[in-house]
Amino acid sequence: MSTATRTPATPSGRLRARPEGVRRASPVTAVAVLVVALLVVAAASVLLGARWIGPTSLLDPGSPTHEIAAVRLDRTLLGLAVGGALGLVGALMQGLTRNPLADPGVLGVNAGASLAMVVAISVMGVSDIRAYVWWAFAGAAIALVLVHAIASVGRDGATPVKVAIAGAALTAAVTSWVSGLLLVDRKTVESFRLWQVGTVAGRGDEVLLIGLPFLAVGAVLGLACARTLNALALGDDLARGLGRHVVRDRLVVGLATVLLAGSAVALAGPIAFVGLIVPHGVRALVGPDYRSVLPLSLGFGAVLVVAADTVGRLVLPPGEVQVGIMSAVVGVPVFLHLVRRGRIGAL
Repeated sequence: MSTATRTPATPSGRLRARPEGVRRASPVTAVAVLVVALLVVAAASVLLGARWIGPTSLLDPGSPTHEIAAVRLDRTLLGLAVGGALGLVGALMQGLTRNPLADPGVLGVNAGASLAMVVAISVMGVSDIRAYVWWAFAGAAIALVLVHAIASVGRDGATPVKVAIAGAALTAAVTSWVSGLLLVDRKTVESFRLWQVGTVAGRGDEVLLIGLPFLAVGAVLGLACARTLNALALGDDLARGLGRHVVRDRLVVGLATVLLAGSAVALAGPIAFVGLIVPHGVRALVGPDYRSVLPLSLGFGAVLVVAADTVGRLVLPPGEVQVGIMSAVVGVPVFLHLVRRGRIGAL
């Protein structure tokens, strides 16, 4: 099946998709579907689990299940925030690097946060989850900046191929350092393993409040970059011809990426596939215009993480499967389906 082709950009930097045998949903339809999906998964996340609770439990402090409902509500809010950030940052990374496989795991963000966490626990003796967030955020941000700096060396600057290679190289190096530190410190393994698998359980609202300012600023910056990414998708020369300041635009998108990716990984650990598959799914639904791709990626990323977390609570009661594992279980077949349908690569 053929994919949509693009016509030249308008002076405003707008991209138009010209369908060739592919039916797209209108943005209004996509938003309506998103709103319904958000309401359904949020309600299911609060009500479903090892124990069913009634809708009134959350509003009635005297209910025996009120505390369970309150904990699930905190977990749902964190899942919505983290999922939205991952979906949006995946779209931003893919647009910035023009690499269809870009996401926090590929570009070294997860590895940088993991190394910072291990250093914090084993070397600095950090034991408070609220302190973990700051260390993981710093590690993720440093990794993103370092990958771009390494890729920028040379005549052509940070090309998509060089960014991908730099991210893969940094991930391999940092992962080996993390493994080495864990081998010599068993106590660190016990503290690190629950964060490493990726989870929104047991965090509490205070953890979300720490990351919320970074998430909010990153989301506002990221959503404001739609016209920028539409122009950059045409190549740097054409973007300059449209009046864009390419270096400045890349710095703004990069700042939004650092804030979103660093915060999401810090709050919930390395949750895979969300930032990779959600933007491709959104493009298959509405086309490549980033004015639609960015907000819908944010929304459907939130839906995917909360849905995966809810399903993870239902598959093995009374235990649960963490959202980092469930997102991979869901993400792999979806990713393979997109590859089979030729959706991957249509940036």
